[in-house]
Parts: sequence; structure tokens; C-alpha cells
Amino acid sequence: DSRKSTYGGIQFLGGDKLVSLSSKKQDCTSMSSVEAEYVSLSACCAQVLWMRTQLTDYGFHFDKIPMYCDSKAAIAISCNPVQHSRTKHIDVRYHFIKEKVEKGIVELFFVGTEYKLADLFTKSLPVERFKYLVRRL
Repeated sequence: DSRKSTYGGIQFLGGDKLVSLSSKKQDCTSMSSVEAEYVSLSACCAQVLWMRTQLTDYGFHFDKIPMYCDSKAAIAISCNPVQHSRTKHIDVRYHFIKEKVEKGIVELFFVGTEYKLADLFTKSLPVERFKYLVRRL
């Protein structure tokens, strides 16, 4: 076991049209689950902003992009402009999400684990849970 977390992201257009999904093993070993979630948020943010650039080229325009995460601690780190001793070990490249939140480009929201659709692609789930999440897509 490499001790590296697997993260997943799902991107919707207009709130209900699934346009992209991804599942990937992180390229770093996180020291905590909060750090793993924070790194995941940064990677998903990069994907969303790339899609935004592509869609802007086609004439679409966006306000703040909503992103959902099931970790209140990762959201708090992303929204806090001050670096703390507990986060100073995190590689600078993962603070990408913090910069985008500060500039008002993305907005982070908490979503309870029971509604986390990305679990479909990152975890083995009991049949009933799997069916429930598929219906929510």
C-alpha cells in the first residue's frame, strides 16, 4: 500500500448535466485526511477552471463557480488567508485553491458524505448505497 489517497471529482454544467468525472491517486503522501482533502480540492479546482476556460471560448460566462467538499476542515483551510503552523508543510502548489477562493473565482460549500457523488468512482460501496448515488446523477 502506497498510503496515497485516491480522490474523485465530478463536474456538472448548469447544476444537473454531468460533463466530466475523474478518479486519481494523489501524487503526494498526505500527513492527514484533511491534507488529502485539501490537495483533492486543489486538483478539482484546476480541472474546473480548465473547463471554464474552454467554455468561455465558446461564449459561456460564469460567476463564482460552486465547489462542494465533505471536509469542513479542508474548506476552512481554503478560505483562511492566514497560513498556520499546521498547514506550512503542505506544498505550495496545493495552495492554488486558496488563491482562487480569495479572488472570488470559486466558492466552497460543505456537502454531507451521504450526498457525495464522487464516492461512486473512488470507493467500493454496498449495492443500496451505489444505487442511491446513481439515481442522484
